[in-house]
Amino acid sequence: MTTHKTLYQIALTCIPGVGVAHARNLMKAVGDAEAIFNEKAGSLEKIQGISRRLIHEIRRAEVLQKAEKELEFVEKNHIETLFFTQENYPSRLNDCIDAPVLLYAKGNAHFNAKKVVSIVGTRNATKYGQEFCQKFIQELSGLFPDILIVSGLAYGIDICAHRASLQNNVSTVGVMAHGLDRIYPSVHRATAKEMLGKGALITEFPSDTTPDKFNFVKRNRVVAGMADAVVVIESDEKGGSLITADIANSYYREVFALPGRATDPKSSGCNNLIAGNKAVLLQNVAGFLNQMGWNATAKSLPPKQKELFLNLTETEEKVFDALNQVESMHVNMLGIELNIPVSELFFTLLELEMKNVVKALPGGVYKLL
Repeated sequence: MTTHKTLYQIALTCIPGVGVAHARNLMKAVGDAEAIFNEKAGSLEKIQGISRRLIHEIRRAEVLQKAEKELEFVEKNHIETLFFTQENYPSRLNDCIDAPVLLYAKGNAHFNAKKVVSIVGTRNATKYGQEFCQKFIQELSGLFPDILIVSGLAYGIDICAHRASLQNNVSTVGVMAHGLDRIYPSVHRATAKEMLGKGALITEFPSDTTPDKFNFVKRNRVVAGMADAVVVIESDEKGGSLITADIANSYYREVFALPGRATDPKSSGCNNLIAGNKAVLLQNVAGFLNQMGWNATAKSLPPKQKELFLNLTETEEKVFDALNQVESMHVNMLGIELNIPVSELFFTLLELEMKNVVKALPGGVYKLL
């Protein structure tokens, strides 16, 4: 359901020269999207990075006119807007410094599912890659029926991941590099329509945005940031999947790559990721779960006494309490549960390691000692 505030949230993304960083700075300083457009010029000038030229752009009538047109499209087509300060926004993205401030979504996916995996790969997938993708999702869905599978609705591995998710009755989200007024490629329209019933389509781009090359690079950061882990299934030496993997690494996400024959060009990208320690070797679901720390069972764990550890800060106590409920937890999930950016959480975990309270396991997983 849209509100009066939605108009100004959309307008914030329509200001020429105001990107993600400026938008977030404006929101941090002013606190409300509507207030940004009513704030005095003198007050806006005091905000870091906001020049007089940008203030002039904010004041232009065309900005709100463009937002009004987009709001009409949103309401007419029953599209949900996800602003970064709202609960319906994919919370994992808020840990990413360059994440969109506003997303448009259609469907019924739960973007903040407990477990989210992004699966990407070549557009020219082989039978080997497709069969692994299908089996991987089938086994994951059997263990975690509430898992969310994210991909980019492209040819090859992307569409294979979406279709395998639908076949196994798990939610799947397609992140698009254009507006919700079209489907690209158009041959995937039937699958995209089916995804609306068990998943969603999502984009940061307003209507009338065409699928230009640069938009796919921007799309990839959403694919990487929405998930706990990114799985690369087949990739040439260069390609969008490798860009997604690099972005995922910068976001402290776990990256996995399916190995292939050394002579197979379709696997050269994955093999290079593994050889360069930029991705974990992916052989099966069991290894994936072990690396992610998702195969833990908490029922047999006796609770540890906090009194055994002295001089814990308030944040350290929160981490302790969260880890005390499970055998182990991945740092991304811990950050989501505690609403603490992963970049900050690492410092707290390091302090707890030095105090012999927690132990770091492979793959960004932590447990209490």
